[in-house]
Amino acid sequence: MAPPNLQSCAMFWRPFHRAVLIRGSATVLMAAMVSACALNPNVPPADLDIPAAFKATPASAASAWPDAEWWRGFGSGELDGLIARGRASNQDIAAAVARVRQADAQIRVATQALLPSLDASGTATRTHQETRGTSSKLTSVDGTSLGSSSGGSNDSKSYEAVLDASYEIDFWGKNRAQRQSAEASAVATRFDQANVAIGIDASIANTYFAILVGQERLRIAHDNLQAAEDILKALQARREAGLATALDETQQESAVADLRVAIPPLEQAIEQNTNALAILVGEPPERLKVAGSDPASLQLPQILPGLPSELLARRPDVAYAEASLDAARFDVQALKAQMFPSIQLTGSAGYTSSALHELFDPVGRFWQLATGVTQPLFDLYGLEGQVAGERAVYEELLANYRAAVLASFQDVDDALIAVQKSKEQEILQQRSVEAAQRAYDISLARLGEGIVDLQTTLSTEQTLFSARDSLAQVRLDRLQAIVTLYQALGGGWSRPGDPIQTPAQAQLVSVSRAGGRP
Repeated sequence: MAPPNLQSCAMFWRPFHRAVLIRGSATVLMAAMVSACALNPNVPPADLDIPAAFKATPASAASAWPDAEWWRGFGSGELDGLIARGRASNQDIAAAVARVRQADAQIRVATQALLPSLDASGTATRTHQETRGTSSKLTSVDGTSLGSSSGGSNDSKSYEAVLDASYEIDFWGKNRAQRQSAEASAVATRFDQANVAIGIDASIANTYFAILVGQERLRIAHDNLQAAEDILKALQARREAGLATALDETQQESAVADLRVAIPPLEQAIEQNTNALAILVGEPPERLKVAGSDPASLQLPQILPGLPSELLARRPDVAYAEASLDAARFDVQALKAQMFPSIQLTGSAGYTSSALHELFDPVGRFWQLATGVTQPLFDLYGLEGQVAGERAVYEELLANYRAAVLASFQDVDDALIAVQKSKEQEILQQRSVEAAQRAYDISLARLGEGIVDLQTTLSTEQTLFSARDSLAQVRLDRLQAIVTLYQALGGGWSRPGDPIQTPAQAQLVSVSRAGGRP
């Protein structure tokens, strides 16, 4: 016969809502009465629908999860150094590490409740007592005076050395559940630390690439401005020769002015991104200098993710949600256990003496043992409310866990699509730049020959300048899409000590622990 759960035990104890303190052999009877009631947190497995493959992955793609130092695949030594500095000095990572230490400390606090408490004390007491008497004259039988008597005082000393011990029998598993909750919370903080670090790595890479592309766009803007100014000078010479009109010159001056206006926003974006990068690596903005390089010189690593069933062991945010769910489950168990009697064992032993040098004489030795049972009274109704509230917290975290699992699949599919489409867009945009360059070269040559008018040349010029700038932005989109895919795949992280599952293991790692009502 299966042991009754806490609900049936609660029905048994409810008629006895009064505090009791039982000593001696009566405690044995109490233990026998409640031994049939046990915690039975039968948690069914979560019903998670894990897809067989990512939607945007080719069917023939082989599994290739990111390396833990995935950013090295871009071939940028400067980026490698920036991420190393961020790992060492970023304040968000430092805060996450501190949260891990806090959680570890809570494990020690929770563990103490499972251990006996032992305290030593020593006291030294001196007592002075005044006695009040009636004065009288004392005489002998022959009439001789013997003096007089009156009140006086009495001094006494006592010394005591005592060891006090107490222990709560964890009959219902309350203290054990509290420790398990603390352990699960500590595990969750470690997963959160990993998630924060991966997010910082990705932010550093994305910001660095934004600076590189910003510098590239600024170079393009200056090149475009120089080309436009050269055309303006040629037009001014042609106007002086009577081969161009004032309108032609004015139109080109307007084009030059527009190109100059575009430069300050680019410079502003570069400076602001540099400041943001400095904060990410944990340095004051004025100390960080980015040398930069041509974005086209960066390597573009190829990433082919593995199976979705393996992803859950690769995502620290999913692992964090699962560990938080475990902690909440143990919190519910601990609150349920508080509704039942607690059993305490207490004892004390020591020595007492009226003289310090005789304190440890066996004659003054004493000891005392006691057993007590305490049952909650009027606060039982409030405890039931706390259990219901904590169960609702558990259900909320269960929904969060399932949402994190679904979001992880979406993140990968979205990132895969972004990588594929940004690659296609860059190829097409490169062709657009090449075509615009040819059109501009032809137009400029024919303008000098007087075959086309200035308006045609200005149009091809604007098309070329816009195409160059768009190509730089598309390169940034592609670089950041690759970074996002690395992040969506867990940034090379995996659970410490957990083997990555094979395709045959569809239900991954601890998914079976993440469902149902505790």
